[in-house]
Amino acid sequence: MSPPGWPFQRLLLLLVGASVLGAHSETTVTPHNASYSLEEDKSNATALELDVESYKHMMKFLKDYPMFQEALYRFRAKECWDRFVQQMANVSALLLCQWSVVSRPYAILTHCLEEWADNLEYGYPNALAEGYVVWGHRTYFLNCTLERPLLLDPPENVLLTLILTPICLIPLLVTLVVLKSKDGEMQA
Repeated sequence: MSPPGWPFQRLLLLLVGASVLGAHSETTVTPHNASYSLEEDKSNATALELDVESYKHMMKFLKDYPMFQEALYRFRAKECWDRFVQQMANVSALLLCQWSVVSRPYAILTHCLEEWADNLEYGYPNALAEGYVVWGHRTYFLNCTLERPLLLDPPENVLLTLILTPICLIPLLVTLVVLKSKDGEMQA
């Protein structure tokens, strides 16, 4: 069952997403062999100014309604994750643990999550971005080990000896200092 107002939230998310991407009805794609005029450049500058104004308006709206800001960030974070999954699908299972191979998709994922958080003034790091990074580690890198051996804790008997030795030596050293100071006073 969807929450109340869900169709309105979808519509708003679609409108906000379109304004972020700068989609307008006047936008056209110019072929490479077409001529270019100064008038077109002026109209593009005007459209860019409108985009900046709509972006500012959208950001004010998102600050007034943080639930929409979070919804838009969730949507964008999911897009970042989907792109990461596509990139990781191109990596063979044998190469999943080689950092030189997976560093680029991983960096793209973290950069995408951070950039959208900055664009939406959502705050980074955040729980959602951290969840995607952790999920990526669990999904793709769980069976990877370091090329160097891991440093492990020593066995309990060694650890206990290392802890108790200084603790036992402190009273002994204090006693020796006190006795030595008494001997020094008697000689003087």
